[in-house]
Amino acid sequence: MARNLEPSRALPLSDAVEVGVADDSANDLHAAPVPHPVHAAHPAEVIEPGHIEPGRALALVDFSPPAVGFGEKFIRMAYRMGVPGSMLAGPMGKKARNRLLATVDNTLPGSRAAGTAIRAGHFLVHGAKTPVAQVDYSGAQRVTPPLEKVVHSFSWLTDLEACAPREQGAPVAERILTAWLAANPAPPSKPGKGPAWNVGNTGMRVANWLAHAPLILSGEKTLRLRTLAHIAATARWLDRHVTNAEDQLAEVAGWVGIVAAGLLLPDGRPRRLYGEAGLIKALGELMGDDGGVLSRSPLAQMEAIALLVRLRNCYHATRRDAPPAVERVVELLLPPLLALTHGDGGLGSWQGGWAVSAEDLDGLVKASGVRTRPLRDVRQWGYQRVVAHKSVLQFDTAPPPMPAQARFGCASTLAFEFSHGVHRLVVNCGGAASGGGLVPVRLEQGLRATAAHSTLTLDDANSTAILIGGMIGSGVTEVALDRKTLPQENGTAASRLDASHNGYAARYGLTHQRILLLRDDGSELRGEDLLVPSGRKGKRGMVGFAIRFHLGPEVDVNLTADGQGAALSLPDGGYWQFRSGAGDVTVEDSLWVDGQGRPQATQQLVIQGMVSRGGGTFGWLLKKMN
Repeated sequence: MARNLEPSRALPLSDAVEVGVADDSANDLHAAPVPHPVHAAHPAEVIEPGHIEPGRALALVDFSPPAVGFGEKFIRMAYRMGVPGSMLAGPMGKKARNRLLATVDNTLPGSRAAGTAIRAGHFLVHGAKTPVAQVDYSGAQRVTPPLEKVVHSFSWLTDLEACAPREQGAPVAERILTAWLAANPAPPSKPGKGPAWNVGNTGMRVANWLAHAPLILSGEKTLRLRTLAHIAATARWLDRHVTNAEDQLAEVAGWVGIVAAGLLLPDGRPRRLYGEAGLIKALGELMGDDGGVLSRSPLAQMEAIALLVRLRNCYHATRRDAPPAVERVVELLLPPLLALTHGDGGLGSWQGGWAVSAEDLDGLVKASGVRTRPLRDVRQWGYQRVVAHKSVLQFDTAPPPMPAQARFGCASTLAFEFSHGVHRLVVNCGGAASGGGLVPVRLEQGLRATAAHSTLTLDDANSTAILIGGMIGSGVTEVALDRKTLPQENGTAASRLDASHNGYAARYGLTHQRILLLRDDGSELRGEDLLVPSGRKGKRGMVGFAIRFHLGPEVDVNLTADGQGAALSLPDGGYWQFRSGAGDVTVEDSLWVDGQGRPQATQQLVIQGMVSRGGGTFGWLLKKMN
């Protein structure tokens, strides 16, 4: 049975709670008291949810097509109706010769390791090598999704450019391109004919071909003309099929390919006008009011930024400025993404993503040209961020993404991550989107489960159903959130996050509520998980529960003699105490997917037992002792 923190009563939701100040000299784990809440000496300072540094609400003008005159409106409409661009752009419809109008200066960073592997004859994707000669470029023999995306989007061109000068990289790129063109001589009649011809990969491929043209168009004339003809044909294919994209991010990629082709290919003005209008509309459907993509994935957020930065490079190559709406969207996408950074500069592991390294993130931010700060409260995107001295707390306070928006949707509601300095103490496993590299594909579904996140589970069940293909089923539909700043007796303060979800209400008649309190010096995180009957009368019987705390890869853990806590040691000599008020603590194996999408063996603390369906309260404490 779970034990209450205060044996006399459970913690009322309306109580003003403050973090108790413990004596730092009491560093004996065996003597450490079980944490319990106390009443604040002063009225709590309540910050209304709608007034916590909200993200700027997007206005309709942000997603309006670029202002054009009547003539350009007519051209855009005629092109959308199928009138060829040559008839709208040239005299008497004379078709211009296929050529590239400008050379693009790429500002996006690539992976030198992946580029070196390509020169050595291998695609390197999340630590797994695949011989270039063994890839079926037609897509008939399906390979893992990460490899398919790298191969068919030609994103590997950025890596190749990063590791070698053009003279050395071009022959390698041309060999792979020749093999790919032989397997894909012409666009199919409709999307979905293998991974090479979904809208997302196709749009990215056109943009990458145009951005890295010196690598693929510097060789013999026959290949150059054939490639230019294929780019033109693919752009026409995107014109017809871009709205049949597999999801909203893929549609944005398709529109980016269309606009890039309109900028850099002859007779492109009608296509550019058509593409700009479609792109702005698609961006409006991709994002929420605070700038977070609706899939709630930091990887998708990064991909959207990279697509727009690459498109901006294409505009600059033709001595044009990108539409103001595109620039504004880039500015809006950065602050929510930065809200998921830890003290080491890398990202937290959320919605299929892994702990993207600080180097990769910094390269993208630098390429964006945007200087901004992280948002503290990304309410619509669904993440709360608390920075307390050297500590960073990230808290998932929203339902998983809708099925139509999920690529690797995870049942992570009310999970948290916690870091101090450059060290991550509590993490989520992450990495579902890297399944097919060194992370086996068979683990992808498990990495999306509630148990792969640092939160509470009931009866080993997911708070939201995890389906195949990255999809999400029924479960959490509502999340309540309250954020407050509470004064302390010694004149300091603490941040209090109180959230609850209904993911277990239908099956078990219980609502999961989690309260997190972080002292403003970052030395103490106090938590309480409550199971509250969702109806007027609690159900009879018992149900199993488990509260998991997945530990960072650098944490060395030792259980205390009384079984009620653990000592957590860090490489820099940092020493943290974990104490449970809800039962015995055990250590189990876990894994964490690192900044390159590779699995690392780690451990997790687990508090588990049985709880009445009438509800229960489970308290715990994470405290820095030196």
